[in-house]
Amino acid sequence: MSPNKSKIFLIRHAESVHNVTKDFNLRDPGLTQFGHEQAASLGASFPDLSSVAVVISSPLTRAIETTLDAFGSILPGGNNLILNPYLQERSDLPCDTGSPISVLKERFPSFPDVIWSSLTGNTFPLDGDNWLEKRGNYAVDDEKIAKRAEKVRKILWNMAQNSLQAQKEEDEKGEDKREGLKRDIVVVTHGVFMKFLTEDETIDLPKAGWKEYYVEEADKFDGKGKKIVLAPVALAEDS
Repeated sequence: MSPNKSKIFLIRHAESVHNVTKDFNLRDPGLTQFGHEQAASLGASFPDLSSVAVVISSPLTRAIETTLDAFGSILPGGNNLILNPYLQERSDLPCDTGSPISVLKERFPSFPDVIWSSLTGNTFPLDGDNWLEKRGNYAVDDEKIAKRAEKVRKILWNMAQNSLQAQKEEDEKGEDKREGLKRDIVVVTHGVFMKFLTEDETIDLPKAGWKEYYVEEADKFDGKGKKIVLAPVALAEDS
């Protein structure tokens, strides 16, 4: 394994209220008390918080709360946190439909404005609160979900490549001027969407569970260049 290679830590949100009550008509539910404890335990047991460069989270409340409980200590003032609607859950049930930005701002008042820019089009090509409507890029059919997952993999690939370039620049400075770089990426998302993201129908992480991946170019092409895939770390290191 190259020491410069970014790892992708794929994480499923902790236990949410609707996971317990089975009330799927509850709009954008948060975590249960046990869910908060699960997320805090995730942060305490995480391999190396100091290696994390950025956390990318679904903008659904349960994912944001998982992110803050687990990684809040390395996200002062919301720095190094990105909310990406592409990571939202698949279905159009109320429980899998996010809250308007105005509501999220009330729930998470400490976040700087830059956090909300990723939901309003300044960071990704999105259209305000349209991500709530489960249409277009966010439609619930398999084809649209697969395309959304592909977009996320390409975002991760670009981030990993930027990290690799930064590492090369640091290496060229010489050991006496070299600064430690954070290179790993945490992705907090949902159980069904991660099946599309990993292209693995069998993945079924427990609540607040995680798995390590590398983001790589595959040998096959997707019509726009080489296909980007997530490769489990254990398998990639054995190959």
